[in-house]
Amino acid sequence: QVQVVESGGGSVQAGGSLRLSCAASGVNSRSANRGWFRQAPGKEREGVAAISVYGTTLYADSVKGRFTISRDSGKNIVYLIMNTLEPEDTAMYYCAAGMEWPVTLTSSDYKYWGQGTQVTVSS
Repeated sequence: QVQVVESGGGSVQAGGSLRLSCAASGVNSRSANRGWFRQAPGKEREGVAAISVYGTTLYADSVKGRFTISRDSGKNIVYLIMNTLEPEDTAMYYCAAGMEWPVTLTSSDYKYWGQGTQVTVSS
């Protein structure tokens, strides 16, 4: 069992930055891949970025060059650094942990989910 908790959401103006954190705990938490997903009102959940236990990273095309995912293995925390935020980035952001290999941006490959943290970008 893995518990996932997100933090760091908030409201910013377009062009601003935010850093989201994803803390995980539990027996298998350190061997789990971690992914960030987001869901805007009326839209389906989409994968944003993911990082494997070995450090392999994946990004959605919409965030490449603006978002960076990183992993602090010592603290077992994964970060999502979001720069040059756009109003279209407004959504509830979820962190998830999963054991599927290879790491993907497919939500069904992640078994453990946090409650989400809201990101709002105003124009």
